[in-house]
Amino acid sequence: MATKIDPKVEKATQEFREKFLALRTEIGKAIVGHDDIVEGVLTCLFAGGHALLEGVPGLGKTYLISTLSKAVSLDYARIQFTPDLMPADIIGTNIISEDPGSGKREFTFRQGPLFAQIILADEINRATPKTQSAMLEAMQEHSVTVGGHRYTMTEPFFVMGTQNPIEQEGTYPLPEAQLDRFFYKLVVEYSDRDELKTILDRTTTGYKPDVQPVMSGEEILGAQNLVRRLVVAPHVQDYIIRLTLATHPEGRFAVDASNRYIRWGGSPRAAQAITLGAKVQAMLDGRYNVSFSDAQKVYLPALRHRVLLNFEGEAEGISTDDVLREIIEKTPTMSEVAA
Repeated sequence: MATKIDPKVEKATQEFREKFLALRTEIGKAIVGHDDIVEGVLTCLFAGGHALLEGVPGLGKTYLISTLSKAVSLDYARIQFTPDLMPADIIGTNIISEDPGSGKREFTFRQGPLFAQIILADEINRATPKTQSAMLEAMQEHSVTVGGHRYTMTEPFFVMGTQNPIEQEGTYPLPEAQLDRFFYKLVVEYSDRDELKTILDRTTTGYKPDVQPVMSGEEILGAQNLVRRLVVAPHVQDYIIRLTLATHPEGRFAVDASNRYIRWGGSPRAAQAITLGAKVQAMLDGRYNVSFSDAQKVYLPALRHRVLLNFEGEAEGISTDDVLREIIEKTPTMSEVAA
């Protein structure tokens, strides 16, 4: 017998799908192609996570996040990460202010650009580790501590970091602890022939995209709560667990590629990202429970930055995605081994 769905949940899910598609349409007025990247960024937003985009310059990464901020009516700030950028430059600092009447002086906290709701951390791997670490508390706790005082971010709070994969001089690779804070890592590829034609038609003429707001901050928070209410059946949850554990070399569920090429596997955050990302996929498909295919679809963006290859994998030119695809291929959907 089919499970009866709460009419309120059914209606909310349908509204979420309509809003998601409307957002994608508005972004499409400015961004040509990259449908999987747009969907991945929106998935991060509605799952309550952050996105890391990797791609060569000029592919529209910065344009994407600025367009998103217009479509959701949220405060937007771009932080250009450079080697001389200091933590106070992004978080803010205490300054001395004087009361004109009494002449009394006191410290006042002046907020930095990190206190916007949508943050573009452009070329985040160009900043020093000290500045990169200043992002950790904000990304994980949605708050920062300055001078012993805790300051909370305005919700929703979303960070999109970008990286240039081809220019490594003067960069500081993100530590694993910070990479793990990103919900997805999305790889932005080159545009194809038709997409490039459309880009030229838009950007070398007088075309100006009229991006309209279609969601408010309150609606985004409601959607984030709705995503977490979706059901994951025990056998699907077990599949997600085994997909995560399969990245642990010499572990119970490891496959040949895991044992041969992986040095460190995914943390519990990996399983959380697969689960929440799969829930968003199910809602977009008009379903109220997560399927195996949902988990498979989000597996690569959720894990590719959480799995570290060993020397043999790097020496043989094996990519993390290659290993993850083999894990999906060789991990059965239904476990034959008792938990």
